[in-house]
Amino acid sequence: MWKFLLKKAEFDNWLDRLEATPELLENALFGKEPQAGAYLAEIDGKPVGFATYFYSFSTYLARRGIWLDDLFVDPTERGRGVGKALLKTLAEHALEQGYGRIEWVTASKNDRALDFYRGLGATVRHGALVCRLERLSLADVAQGLET
Repeated sequence: MWKFLLKKAEFDNWLDRLEATPELLENALFGKEPQAGAYLAEIDGKPVGFATYFYSFSTYLARRGIWLDDLFVDPTERGRGVGKALLKTLAEHALEQGYGRIEWVTASKNDRALDFYRGLGATVRHGALVCRLERLSLADVAQGLET
């Protein structure tokens, strides 16, 4: 799993922002209290891709959903149905549990991924932007809200 995360960070051009370590990742996914789930795809016993996810909640649906955090297929293995198989497995999990949806973000200029997702029936929301408070901002907001 760690090797694929490194490949994804490199693909996303975010190696300098990667804070995870193999130990942190293992604990988060497989520790005493897992924080997320993961599926690993293999072809002929060789790992070729992964999907990581965690649970979300929709007040509009009044039910859980799945947030797909990362979906990555080794570039040498793309076009072989690996990404589709990973999403199929995640969709089966969501349906079995009675969840309302799967959501994720992708780069707005990643036309290949957007075409792939639309081909599966995904809708791409326009007019919504992802907002994020990162670690330093979290501390600033928390300190600013103290009374």
